Amino acid sequence: MRQFLRLLLLALVLITVFLASALTAMRLAIHGRETTVPNFVGLAPSQAERLASDNGLVLNRDDRFYSSTVPEGRILSQLPAAGERVRRGWRVRLAESMGPQRVTIPDVVGQSPRAAEINLTRRGLELGTVAVVHLPNLRAGQVLAQSPPANAEGIASPKVNILLTAPPDQKPQYYVMPDFLGRRFGDATGAMAEAGFRVGDVLVRTTNGQLAAPVNSGAANGNQSVPVSAQLSPIATDIITAQNPTPGQKVGTGASVSFELVRP
Repeated sequence: MRQFLRLLLLALVLITVFLASALTAMRLAIHGRETTVPNFVGLAPSQAERLASDNGLVLNRDDRFYSSTVPEGRILSQLPAAGERVRRGWRVRLAESMGPQRVTIPDVVGQSPRAAEINLTRRGLELGTVAVVHLPNLRAGQVLAQSPPANAEGIASPKVNILLTAPPDQKPQYYVMPDFLGRRFGDATGAMAEAGFRVGDVLVRTTNGQLAAPVNSGAANGNQSVPVSAQLSPIATDIITAQNPTPGQKVGTGASVSFELVRP
């Protein structure tokens, strides 16, 4: 019996030692696949590539920015930051310095998108984000606004974003919700019909603040019919006191807009 207990105790000791050794080996293997991100800021690209290779890292030079402190052609910033622990083979994103801003931002407002891009490229700038706005009273396909503005100084990026007017036959997928507050209900529904909005729930209050009639899905403007679920329906002269979605929100074509009205 004692011999059996001794053998059992010895087996337990051997199992414990084996598990501890395996855990240590696993930890060493995991840490062996990690590396510390070096500091690339201020280095030339060739130096950064060599340093990254020595540490088992891959570099991505994603963008370029102006800088008054880091010389042109040197690394301006990095992600992850220096000192962080990452796996070998990790991609480090670098931004390169273009030196101090020496280029003048041209005025491209009123130009076509193609002319604006050529104008920017000649100055070593890039065309950034191109947004579109639908304004029926302006000629389509011209630059309406730009960012940064003409002759701007102290900018960080060489990209210039522009806002274009869209062709009249190109219907927008999204709108910025207009502000209908204080307007007559009839005027608002007329503007909504042109933009493709729908009237949702409408709540009518009297001038003393009491509820006059809850109305379900309707509009009162010209020849439009108004389905109602109460005795009274909104009329064109009712004043809008609240709306949902609120002014300035991004909404899609055909969005439903609910109102609260007051009857003068």
